[in-house]
Amino acid sequence: MLGIGAKQELPTILLIDDDLVSREVIATVLTLHGHLVHTAEEGNEALQILEAGAVTPGVVLLDAQLPGLSGTELIAKLRGLGQDEIVLISGTTPDEDLIAAADGFLLKPFGPEDLQKLLGQHKPKIDQPATPEAEEVVINPETLAQFRQMMPESTVREIYAAVVIDLRKRLAVLQTAIAAGNRDEIRRVGHAIKGGCGMAGAVQAARLGATLEAEAESDQLDNCADALQELYSATERLERMLEREFPA
Repeated sequence: MLGIGAKQELPTILLIDDDLVSREVIATVLTLHGHLVHTAEEGNEALQILEAGAVTPGVVLLDAQLPGLSGTELIAKLRGLGQDEIVLISGTTPDEDLIAAADGFLLKPFGPEDLQKLLGQHKPKIDQPATPEAEEVVINPETLAQFRQMMPESTVREIYAAVVIDLRKRLAVLQTAIAAGNRDEIRRVGHAIKGGCGMAGAVQAARLGATLEAEAESDQLDNCADALQELYSATERLERMLEREFPA
């Protein structure tokens, strides 16, 4: 469930709990205290929400006993997506390794005062900043929604599959052009990526295409290699989104 709540000065919450009653009660308590709350029933669903860029939570409340992907493995994946405040919740005390991997623990049932006290201690960790890759949306959700309204799922999948194939080809051309210092080619390919990916709503790739175009136009190619590596990563994330949103 995405997005119930209000006060923007309080951290947004992603609540991951497979128990329907616990999930609804906790979400209601948080919402009544002014938090914007998003919920997921299990680990993979939570990762999909985060990878899609639909949610940027300040705090993740994680049930310690989830089916499937859970525990320290799930925490590691959440860390990889830029989550630096993960609080365990459980009806029993988890093992020490799991507690150590998180940033706090609340024993169910807990009252709103306990929850608010812990959440009030939330401070972003300066040594674990969320990277731009973790925060930036892969596909503009509005564009994706419009495509889905206009055409069948199979056609939408074909569009993004074509974008990935095109990016792979352009990456090879860019690598050669950057190595040769060919500003005209870098500008041309960057402009094409900016336009094509922009139309498809592939915002990460479009931004990097614009960066490459601007670098070439300014005759400053120092940052092109870094932008190219980011574009490789953006293409991989787009491909993962494709597999997740449109399974074969």
